[in-house]
Amino acid sequence: MAELPQFRNLSLERQGNVFIITMQKGPENRLNSWYCQEIIRAFHTVQKILGPDAEGAVITRGCDTKFWCTGLELDESDSNPFANTDGFYPMLHTILDFPYPTIALITGHTFGGACPFALAHDYRVMNSKRGFFSMPPVNLGLHFDGIGFLPRLKLRPTIARKMLLEAHRWTGTEALQDGVVDAIAAPEEMFNVALELANKWAPKAKMGVYGLLRSELWGEATRQFQQISYVHGRQTSLPAKAKI
Repeated sequence: MAELPQFRNLSLERQGNVFIITMQKGPENRLNSWYCQEIIRAFHTVQKILGPDAEGAVITRGCDTKFWCTGLELDESDSNPFANTDGFYPMLHTILDFPYPTIALITGHTFGGACPFALAHDYRVMNSKRGFFSMPPVNLGLHFDGIGFLPRLKLRPTIARKMLLEAHRWTGTEALQDGVVDAIAAPEEMFNVALELANKWAPKAKMGVYGLLRSELWGEATRQFQQISYVHGRQTSLPAKAKI
């Protein structure tokens, strides 16, 4: 089996046809343009290795039980107004357009832009003992085109409202009850639960229509993020009025 390529601040491992992307950008795996591009490169690498009409799945996890990802590096937009359009939005589009099942293994705190990052995956497994899931743009004065698509399409209306308009903080137990995540597990069992899901659903990709059928469900979000990717001719977001 060929050696997998190296990445900056993340690792890519393989167990059969399941690939594990581990984010390693300390201390909180915050997203900026180059890091989103590394994540995109990891997903494209998996797709290239597996090829068309193959069984396969990807798990995206944090490197510890304190943080999964705490969203965007908001300061980057001060010096690079195209940071999100060159990184964050293409990353979301890449995951939504990926032809194999995806699982977000939410090892710890998940804030801000990390919420649509997690929601872009097909399944979510969250730490049952530690970590909050919260999307606070309403508290920060932040907006980008399509920010509400994934909550609206994937969650019940009252839960989407709690997420986007109330900035609710979910524990793992609450997130499972509200359907934000598909499973919760203790830290020592989280990976096994995510791997079981990945192995269960990986065969669904072998007929070559998994991504097409996903697009029937969430295609509005996929198209929206594509439309604001690599756009330099117009503003696609309002910069945050408060920083965290």
